[in-house]
Amino acid sequence: MRYLLFLHLLGATVWVGGHLVLLLGILPGALRSRDVAPVRGFEAIYERIGIPALLVQIVTGFWLATLWLAPSQWLSDVPVAHLVQAKLVLLAMTALLGVHARLALIPRLDGQRLPQLGVHIVLITLTAVAFVWVGTGFRYGGLF
Repeated sequence: MRYLLFLHLLGATVWVGGHLVLLLGILPGALRSRDVAPVRGFEAIYERIGIPALLVQIVTGFWLATLWLAPSQWLSDVPVAHLVQAKLVLLAMTALLGVHARLALIPRLDGQRLPQLGVHIVLITLTAVAFVWVGTGFRYGGLF
């Protein structure tokens, strides 16, 4: 379990950290100048490590969840199941935001549409941070 958790946390570090860098370090300047080049440049580099990190999180996350609770109990009404449910909802949100960005935003990205991508970046970053918050619940016994 320790090695799985390590890989899961390593993936989370890359995923959350990358989105925080994008949101707080790259996006503000790009929005001020209405220049999509910094965002595109970051995405070109980050995708090569961000997507594999997310895939590592998905695989290890499902594996860890099965160690905490049998899959048949993931929809039950116990505190650990609530954490698994929250993680699954966040995963679905991440997938929807990713598909939306890949199919609707990025292909037509220009200076005019950059604020729309900005909203998307805020949402995906908040979702990533929420993943971390929910993950702490496995150690501390719940969401709050």
